[in-house]
Amino acid sequence: MDTSRLLTLLEEHAATGKYLSGEELSKLLKISRTAVWKQINKLREEGYEFDAVSRRGYRLLHAPDLMTAERLERYLQTKLYGRKLQLLSVTSSTQIVARELAEEGEPEGTLVFAEQQTVGRGRQGRSWHSPAGKGIWMSLVLRPELPLRSAPQLTLMTAVAVCQAIRKVTGVEAGIKWPNDLLAGGKKICGILLESVGEDTRMKYCIAGIGIDVNLEQEDLPEHLQGVATSLKLAAGQTQDRAELAAEVLLRMEQLMELYQAEGFQPIRLLWEDMSVTLGRGVSVAGHQGMNTGRAVALDDSGGLVILDESGALATIFSGELELD
Repeated sequence: MDTSRLLTLLEEHAATGKYLSGEELSKLLKISRTAVWKQINKLREEGYEFDAVSRRGYRLLHAPDLMTAERLERYLQTKLYGRKLQLLSVTSSTQIVARELAEEGEPEGTLVFAEQQTVGRGRQGRSWHSPAGKGIWMSLVLRPELPLRSAPQLTLMTAVAVCQAIRKVTGVEAGIKWPNDLLAGGKKICGILLESVGEDTRMKYCIAGIGIDVNLEQEDLPEHLQGVATSLKLAAGQTQDRAELAAEVLLRMEQLMELYQAEGFQPIRLLWEDMSVTLGRGVSVAGHQGMNTGRAVALDDSGGLVILDESGALATIFSGELELD
């Protein structure tokens, strides 16, 4: 359903405050009033807001912050990352699309960005709430010359890149919760999902999925996320430019990948530790081998979380669901 002509008419009249009735729109577009109503509802699903008044019609109140290649290019400073771009208005999951592109041989830095995901994915198969026009829902194709066992380190590197970008662009003092979440004021604002495919013991490619709650309002958060998640707009008190933030994330990702491949994990670990909201805290980690509790004291050389328990013993955790005490 092409809504572009309807949207153009509504935008032209929005500045004057004039309403367009369903009958007027029907005549101008040469479609039925039912078809007009369906197009209005489709635009609502995409994030457009209307004032609908009986006997007067429709007036456009708010247009969503839509991403375009031109807007991203305005801010992009990378050599590779994001230079090849696939923009989607809606998709099931950017991870799925990016993986298909990687299998087809698309190069390092290919980016898939969606305005909305219908079945966005987090870790361990969880769903990721991805409303239209409100966040950064993107997946990046990486092809590093690394062993497969390095994948957890890439997750931590991505978290550092996103945290750096959020702090610089928005001023929000985001922090990293091991292994792949970013928090603001104790509430989740970003999730990271890295999925790797290997050949023998080497990495063939890796898909870095990044979901950032940028301009969600409180009412955009479903009931199960109320009190648990927030957005950069809510944290900073103002709307954020998604294109600027996405471009900064890509720049930091590219720079940190170059650093990582040149100097190894150690400088990434130091950056992560400096931005961590996990280290020094009491934690509980539910993993395949049961529950581990204690105080998070460090990252080990592979990216595992080192926990000091009440008996004074150290344990290194490589995966699991972490709760901060």
